[in-house]
Amino acid sequence: MTTDPRRGRLDARPGVVASAGPTGMHLLSLQAPRDAFLYVPGTARAPMPLALVLHGSGGEARHGIELLQAAADAHGVVLLAPASTRYTWDVILGGFGPDVALVDAALARAFLDYPVGAVAIAGFSDGASYALSLGLANGDLFDHVLAFSPGFLEVPTRRGRPRVYVSHGRRDTVLPIETCGRRIARTLRLDGYDVQYYEFDGGHVVPDEAARSALGRLGRREALDAGNAARADAPASDSPRTG
Repeated sequence: MTTDPRRGRLDARPGVVASAGPTGMHLLSLQAPRDAFLYVPGTARAPMPLALVLHGSGGEARHGIELLQAAADAHGVVLLAPASTRYTWDVILGGFGPDVALVDAALARAFLDYPVGAVAIAGFSDGASYALSLGLANGDLFDHVLAFSPGFLEVPTRRGRPRVYVSHGRRDTVLPIETCGRRIARTLRLDGYDVQYYEFDGGHVVPDEAARSALGRLGRREALDAGNAARADAPASDSPRTG
């Protein structure tokens, strides 16, 4: 397999790592002026669950870390947060492209230095839409897709069967729940995905309980066993934009 940015396909895979790199916050220096950060909590233990975290429109790499850092500390989950090359992710601007290559490079760096077990892709708002789109295209890599207040998903080709977590606020005025979160969850369930859907009485935010519940799926030991099955490469299928 080779990376195909136009179809959202990723090459990077976890490998055998003899010893883990240092804990704490690390700048990866993959691009300038926008870059990627890796946060390794002191609670992380090998094989370390890792979540690739994608910021919302106009956000920066650190925003992804800030959304989930407390939950990552609680569950021992490594957070990898790249920044989009433009103000938001490429698929929102018209199609997969340069951000796919950037994400692939960030994952490859993390997999080189840390013994990774379960792998998730997560995001908020535009980042959640991108997490769904890229995650379902790479279900042979991602065990879990964690989407906080997503707007849509667009997947040219699906692989594998990752577990999906979707949260959405009933009073979200940015991405209305009925046409976004609820519709996405219904569609994915009809498509046969294992979907956990959480509604809360709030707006366009990631509540602490949603962050902890979502990352808890990675921190549990059974997440590793589920990951082995989820990464089985399913036949490709074309999928229309949803949401």
